[in-house]
Amino acid sequence: MTKNIKVVIPVFNDWEALKLLLENTRQLYTNTDIRLSFLIVNDSSTLPYHPSAFKDFPVEVIHLIRNIGHQRAIAIGLSYLAHNDGYDKVIVMDGDGEDKPEDIAKLVARSDQQHEHIIFAERSKRSEGPTFRIFYFFYRLVFKMLTGKAITFGNFCIIPENKVKKTAFVSEIWNNFPGGVIRSRLLYSSVPINRGKRLAGKSKMNFVSLILHGLSAVSVLFDTAAVRILIFVSIMIGCSAVGTIIVLYLKFIANEATPGWASSLILAFFTISLQGFFISLFILFNVLNTRTSNNFIPLEEYGRYIDYIE
Repeated sequence: MTKNIKVVIPVFNDWEALKLLLENTRQLYTNTDIRLSFLIVNDSSTLPYHPSAFKDFPVEVIHLIRNIGHQRAIAIGLSYLAHNDGYDKVIVMDGDGEDKPEDIAKLVARSDQQHEHIIFAERSKRSEGPTFRIFYFFYRLVFKMLTGKAITFGNFCIIPENKVKKTAFVSEIWNNFPGGVIRSRLLYSSVPINRGKRLAGKSKMNFVSLILHGLSAVSVLFDTAAVRILIFVSIMIGCSAVGTIIVLYLKFIANEATPGWASSLILAFFTISLQGFFISLFILFNVLNTRTSNNFIPLEEYGRYIDYIE
């Protein structure tokens, strides 16, 4: 049975790599039961898009009116598809080749087994240099500590047709797509897939970009992260209180404190407690603010960011 799959690809200037990716994909899936068509979300690229270079591919291009980043470009692509039909599943992938076209078949096979799940590509092996992998390891570690959830996947995934609209209604995907899916409580699972190498050009992901990406992922689960930070701060204040009691005991009861030592320690413990109090207050106000503010729903607001479609 033929499966009609729409592939959402956000692009910023990677037109050369995108063309190579589409050529590779066509070679792999011609005369198969997987029929692919592509929705390219042009994230206001500074390099021009030449339609003639892609005339041989089943491509539809959404041109955004300004650059908003890959995560939001994906949200717009999904929101656009949620208002259209003619597909059985939707795949989200990058256009630089690091999401390999041959792995589409793996995602489709797993999706056929788990019909109600969003299936992500779990990164069992990455192609970046050692420095990037080290920082990526710490990003995953911090995410686990702050949210209690493991994130071992990126944007590369397959979404059943009946989950596209539900996904596009999740406000959190506007900041971080995989984090938003985790927060939404939609059913999801993953399949181990090695990450490929860029087909052309240089990666735009650097240390600063990785930090921003990590912060956006944590912000999606800010409520959980805030509770964990408050618990840590409470433990810190409690330890400071215990330390203060011990210092007072040593000074006034045991008479073992050296001159100036006790007052310095008490001042340090007081400073730690005061900082913990203000951190807690800041987090509390932020949590309350997020709960009272209106959420941005990509499904309803995406049209404002589209310049034109061709």
